[in-house]
Amino acid sequence: MPSLRPRAWLVALLGGVLVAACGGGPDGAGGQPQQPQQGAIPDNNALISAVKADPQLAAALPTAVAQAKTLRLASNIQSAPNNFYAADGKTPIGYEVDLVKAAAAKLGVTVTYQDLAFGSLITSLQSGRVDLTMAAMNDTKERQQQIDFVDYFSSGITIMIRKGNPDGITGPDTLCGKNVAVVQGTSHQKFAAAQSAKCTQAGKPAVTVTATDSDNQNQNQLRTNRVAAILNDLPSAVYISRTAGEGKFFEVVPGQPIEGGPYGMGFNKDNAKLRDAVKQALQALIADGTYGKILQSWGVEQGAVKEAAVNGGS
Repeated sequence: MPSLRPRAWLVALLGGVLVAACGGGPDGAGGQPQQPQQGAIPDNNALISAVKADPQLAAALPTAVAQAKTLRLASNIQSAPNNFYAADGKTPIGYEVDLVKAAAAKLGVTVTYQDLAFGSLITSLQSGRVDLTMAAMNDTKERQQQIDFVDYFSSGITIMIRKGNPDGITGPDTLCGKNVAVVQGTSHQKFAAAQSAKCTQAGKPAVTVTATDSDNQNQNQLRTNRVAAILNDLPSAVYISRTAGEGKFFEVVPGQPIEGGPYGMGFNKDNAKLRDAVKQALQALIADGTYGKILQSWGVEQGAVKEAAVNGGS
């Protein structure tokens, strides 16, 4: 996913070419900006406060970070439920925010935020302006040439359906003969076309693909029964399902994301010491269950990883 796209809380604005589906952030596939819903927002303060600092991990931090007792983190805070602002318009919230706070607590430090343009995140690392980034950025081989990653989440295409699943959609193969909505110019559209070809090759009816200009349009199509499903990215689909109509309109088909790939925290390639300390802190959170509880509280446990891998993307 080499191209960089502006962020909206759900999705990125349309580009002129097919883009890869990677969550409701800059690498995700998109539509028009929407306002984040403040309902169904978990309070994980007690969970994070219970995280105890590990002296061995704290001792592994670079001297500058250890002395400052602060991780300078850059993000692009516009993407619910990954990272967005609370109702006060100032406080970053989201499952990414909770994860990095918990990892920092394990290291005995705190986190300060810089809200930057997505396209500035990599250069902010390279210049030393920040210590790490976390902004639903896909760990890809191309980006690995510039920075290092510690992977913390796996996103991909998810199928969103009407509440109660009246059309009996349980996975990609059950889309045959159905009308499916996607946003024009996204990898969701590409996947739907490929799935349609797979259906016809198996002697089944094709998928009818309805491509629109925005995710809002797709939701209207689904609510009015003009389509049977929407293809969206995992975090966005989950958040929409939990908040639209107070959770009464939509649901997400269970299962692993389709064509999934990892999100990674970014680090300067010259800062392997910090990268490895954060990796170990995140792995400790995975092992003790804190990581899973955070994801579950935001409803995105489908994207959980078992290992905080370094540069695990392809």
